[in-house]
Amino acid sequence: MKRVVIALLLSCIGLSAATAPSAPPAASRPANQGSQAAATGGQAAQALPPAATPPAPDPGEVEALEPLPPPSSAAQDLYASARTDLLQIRMLLKNGRTQSTVGSGFLVGTNNLAVTNYHVVSQMALDPDVYTAEYIDTDGNTGPVELMAVDVLHDLAVVRVNRNGSGFFKVPERPVKLSQGQYLYALGNPLDLGFAISEGSYNGVLQRSFYDRLIFSGPINSGMSGGPTITAGGTVAGINVARRLDGESVSFLVPVKYAQELLRKVAAQPAPPRDFNPLIAQQLLAHQGGMVDRLLDEPLTLKGMGPYLVPVRESGQVRCWGRSTVKAQTAFSVDAMNCVMQSAVFVSDSQQTGAVAVSHRYIRSGSMEPLRFAALAGDLFGVEGFGNIGDPRLTKPFCTERFVHTRSLPLRAVTCVRGYRKFEGLYNFTLLTASTDAAQASLQSRVDVSGVSYENGLRVTQAFLGAFGRSGRR
Repeated sequence: MKRVVIALLLSCIGLSAATAPSAPPAASRPANQGSQAAATGGQAAQALPPAATPPAPDPGEVEALEPLPPPSSAAQDLYASARTDLLQIRMLLKNGRTQSTVGSGFLVGTNNLAVTNYHVVSQMALDPDVYTAEYIDTDGNTGPVELMAVDVLHDLAVVRVNRNGSGFFKVPERPVKLSQGQYLYALGNPLDLGFAISEGSYNGVLQRSFYDRLIFSGPINSGMSGGPTITAGGTVAGINVARRLDGESVSFLVPVKYAQELLRKVAAQPAPPRDFNPLIAQQLLAHQGGMVDRLLDEPLTLKGMGPYLVPVRESGQVRCWGRSTVKAQTAFSVDAMNCVMQSAVFVSDSQQTGAVAVSHRYIRSGSMEPLRFAALAGDLFGVEGFGNIGDPRLTKPFCTERFVHTRSLPLRAVTCVRGYRKFEGLYNFTLLTASTDAAQASLQSRVDVSGVSYENGLRVTQAFLGAFGRSGRR
């Protein structure tokens, strides 16, 4: 069973109750669930890496510091000023106009363009024949939504509506400089209950994400995805995107600089794309190139598991965990190591991509008969059932099996490849290996790399396959 795990990720927000996958020991959920200070009325935590305090502003940066009034009055005043430019964005099935998912957005300046998250409008981007969208504002007015541009890698989209903004939300031309602990205010429509504002503070840049994410120490609940988080002066600092599943008011924002770039692209394009799928594929291909280059920019680290050496990559984007289990009743024990990339790219509520996961298991027994142990190891390897579960997003797996010998270790190796039906040139690769050098021990490993070109899939699997070995230990 494929297990690409994401620890900090883009939110899939809406009535479809989509959740972000979790990774041990901590996980995150789409920017959308928690407690809130509504403008109209009202797990065990895991430590995050220390936040990075940004340096002093560079020349040309905006120092977004304003004198802060008492938080409660600031929130009330900001909501009163901002409310007319807040939107709820709803995905609807064209057949019957049934609501599918909901998110938030905000009008920029005095024009009719609004910013939201890509994942809020992903259904319409991927399947425009099936889904459409509408907005509703704080006065209950509704209207159609036209998709203008998407940035899948940073989870942003720009849409056009049939009304103009008041000019409250300022997306400045220059980057915004924030200070650690600075008050910020998140706005949106949480849980489809009504428009709300929540107070919190800026606490640096997330270290374990492939792309920049700002840490917001405040509640962002489901349905607030795509809404703005602003300074006390109304400057947009970021766009609501995710929250930690296991944290108390630990949320994440897309930096406004990426929205600035997307708005510039919209201003320069003659018309919106008729089909967003090729554009999304192009963005995913660009991501996988950088991801694989970073993954393989230096030799893989080798770690010992019993007499074996196994390849891992621990970095700012990939973390590893280990555990040991003794099966006393069946007379064998297992040491396991799992390494997962801490972020991935949201494509749809059933698909995330552009990530790597690696797992190793050292299975051994001192008393089990060799034939019985061989049967156990074969059952645990489980290659026979790989890919039997149908997935409409992917082609059926094409698998090859061979016996290889690294410099010091004979292995059974199975490589399986599946193509993306909507995105030409993208594949999922899985490498399964099992050692064949011992009668009462087996090293079994799995490498999953998703959303890569065929060439890069081969690069990753070959790099891992060639790194296995023996340590000389017995």
